[in-house]
Amino acid sequence: MPQLDKLIDKLQPGQEIILEPGRAPLLKSEVGATPMLSQQLSLPQILGLVQEIAPAASRDGVAQRKPMKFEYSSGAKTVQVACAAENDTAAARISLSGVPPLQAGAEQEPAINLLLRKMCKTGASDLHLTSRHRPMVRVNGDMKEFGDEPVMNPERLGVMLNAIMPVHNAVQFEQAHDTDFAYEIDGLARFRVNVFMDRFGIGAVFRQIPIEIVTAEKLGLSKEVIDLCFLSRGLVLVTGPTGSGKSTTLCALMDYINRHRKDHIITIEDPIEFVHNKKNCLINQREVHVHTKSFSQALRAALREDPDIVMVGEMRDLETISIAIETAETGHLVFGTLHTTTAASTVDRIIDQFPADRQGQIRTMLSTSLKAVISQTLCKKIGGSRVAAMEVLFVNSAVSNLIREGKIYQIPSIMQTGKKQGMTVLNDVLFKLVTDKLVEPEEAYIKSVDKPAFVAMLKTKGITLNLQEIEE
Repeated sequence: MPQLDKLIDKLQPGQEIILEPGRAPLLKSEVGATPMLSQQLSLPQILGLVQEIAPAASRDGVAQRKPMKFEYSSGAKTVQVACAAENDTAAARISLSGVPPLQAGAEQEPAINLLLRKMCKTGASDLHLTSRHRPMVRVNGDMKEFGDEPVMNPERLGVMLNAIMPVHNAVQFEQAHDTDFAYEIDGLARFRVNVFMDRFGIGAVFRQIPIEIVTAEKLGLSKEVIDLCFLSRGLVLVTGPTGSGKSTTLCALMDYINRHRKDHIITIEDPIEFVHNKKNCLINQREVHVHTKSFSQALRAALREDPDIVMVGEMRDLETISIAIETAETGHLVFGTLHTTTAASTVDRIIDQFPADRQGQIRTMLSTSLKAVISQTLCKKIGGSRVAAMEVLFVNSAVSNLIREGKIYQIPSIMQTGKKQGMTVLNDVLFKLVTDKLVEPEEAYIKSVDKPAFVAMLKTKGITLNLQEIEE
């Protein structure tokens, strides 16, 4: 009898067995994970155990650590065994199928796909799943409930999410109670997924990522912004709050480079969102926690991988920011994102990340390496959908001097006088959206950072605000 049969016999609905090198087998459930043995397993031991129950045609694939799934019957139980790819933390996970073994060539669609297809039909950007609540979606910025769907049972939701969660994410979720990964429905869309725990139980958010890349031309990016794609070196930042469209803009720029240059692009993402196919450039896309340990480690390694362009999905810590600036200084073109709301605050945020004794050096490095900051926010359009309002800063000699001298507060003035160079200020962009009747004045007011100045601009055109409606 295969040795894994003894563990499979203990498996109940809503549970799964995690096999990870250097650890005892774990029995994972909604309430936690418990070791099933006192013995820690090595990778060869795990592969041997899985090979024992694998179909003959799959045994070589298991030994080579190829990603694969198969079903196995142990007594009255049928389980699904998912083998991880070579670089994954865990080697395999085993869960009850709850259905008879699949016939050859047949495919069973995960239950979560039904909700995701429904989400896409409504034109929603996000699907929110919370235990003890009905599913909700975000449509044109507003949250709406799927009133015809039942309240999500925590156990049922856990099973639905476990069915699509990669093995290493299942282990990470067990340890940290949140994890990020990408999920794709062929022919429909990719999704950026965050699974988390809150006071109601397990929950998840699915952000839709269209399979078809939105080009720079379709986004309506200005010539000056598109010209950033032809830089040979420097740092370009795309910033904004969560859900402001940073990833879409960054993807459009990478796609433009892919179509118009003959270079080597490395992207570092968590998770990989838009998938870029080779056009004129070679593109290597690396996912944090799957292909590399961290942003900083991958960015440091990139210097030995002969890149021309490096895209950092999120500059979230001091080490990553520091290496990104150094990479830009050493003759590479680096694109990155930050969660800041204005161009000037982006420069401040970077400098403030460093200890006081290093800030002078960083100001000097940033004054020569930073080439542009694109800060954007999404506004609800009149009649539906959303439009991006972009504040754009290009670092010319005047801006470079202000950064070096620590006079960041003067940058907005330079942006006002640099409109001929393609610079834009957020209030001006919002004001144009209002006068072009694309956005309601109240919506633009909410998105404005300098609200008194924006109100004064509206008054010059005789536009009044319904502030009572905003407060409500």
